[in-house]
Formats: sequence, structure tokens, C-alpha cells
Amino acid sequence: MPTMTTLLLAGATGLVGQAVLRRALDDARVTRVVAPTRRALPAAPKLDNPLVDFDRLPADAPWWSVDAVVCTLGTTIRDAGSPQAFRVVDHDYPLAVARLARQHGASTFALTSAMGADPASRIFYNRTKGELERDLAACGFASLTMVRPALIGGARKASRPAERLGQVVVGALGPLLPRGWRINPADNIARALLEAAIRAEPGQRIVSSEALA
Repeated sequence: MPTMTTLLLAGATGLVGQAVLRRALDDARVTRVVAPTRRALPAAPKLDNPLVDFDRLPADAPWWSVDAVVCTLGTTIRDAGSPQAFRVVDHDYPLAVARLARQHGASTFALTSAMGADPASRIFYNRTKGELERDLAACGFASLTMVRPALIGGARKASRPAERLGQVVVGALGPLLPRGWRINPADNIARALLEAAIRAEPGQRIVSSEALA
């Protein structure tokens, strides 16, 4: 059975991040979870929860020394307020986390990306996701996994009317849609991310939305 010592989880308060955190804390293969957040998480065994400002991450903090990183950071352009602010959260923050963790010895990185991620896309969202994937590939991780869900299923704390409508429509049409266009449950995405981090298979790989449905 694969073993590991520590996991850094960036984005632990989001829908997918919460699912990853639950799984990691319950997984005997993970001995410690470092989850940097802006606001404190409920205390739990194995959990180290440093409070941070993602605009000013502490480069020399000892908790960067982990075996693997799972990154589920992300927002929407609507929630961020502008395309520029969206790019900061969905590109700049994950890349900063990746670079600091890599500098401190992390060899494995697993990312929640998106179906259609492409640095050459004319669609800003897809282009941003693709640029992040490209820039992560240059960080030098021995194991790098991009998990590319379609529409993410689950109950969010924040209200996202368009996303809820999409879930209703796609959910109703689910059996008629190609597997890659169906709703991807947050827990399925979390499972794929955590397994990628723990197994740390060498090289780069993509987990498609078809595998998450």
C-alpha cells in the first residue's frame, strides 16, 4: 500500500477542498494534513491549519515541507468581481503555492483544473486554467496530475444561481448526455485528487471528466 507522510491542501474551505480534507483526515495513509486558510477550520487530529494571506504567503514557513500538494483553489469571475481578480485566484495563487512547496521539497502535485483547459483557448476561463497547467508543468514536480471536471456537483455554501441551474438541467439530461458532459460529484473529484497525491505516479497525467462522472 502506498504510504506518505504529509499532504498540503490549498483550498480546504471550498466544495471540493472540503471533500478532500474529510477523506485525507480519514485516510490511514496520510499522517498529517497542512491546510493553510484565511479563516480557522474546526480542529481535528492530523490537521495543521496555519492562517495565511494568499497575497503574502510566508515563504520560509516550516509547514511547506510536505510530500504532496492537492490544490482546489478556485472561484468564478462573478464572485471575484473581474477577470483580473479571477486570474489571481485561479492562476497566481495555485502557482505560488506550487512553487513554494516545490522549493521546500514537495515532489507531487494534484490540481483541480477544468474540462477544456487550454492555454490557447479563446475562452478566458479555459485559457486561464490551461495557462496554470502549463506553468505547473515547468515547476519540476516528479508527479503532476490535472483533474479536469465538467460541472461540479454538490451543495455549496455560497449562492451560485447559474451553476445551480446548470446542475438541474444537466442532471435531468444526464442519461442522454455523453459521459464527459455529466455532473461530476465533488466527492469523486476529491477521491481522484487524493489518490493521485498518495500514489505519486511518475510523470504528468490528466484525469478526464469521463472518469469522474
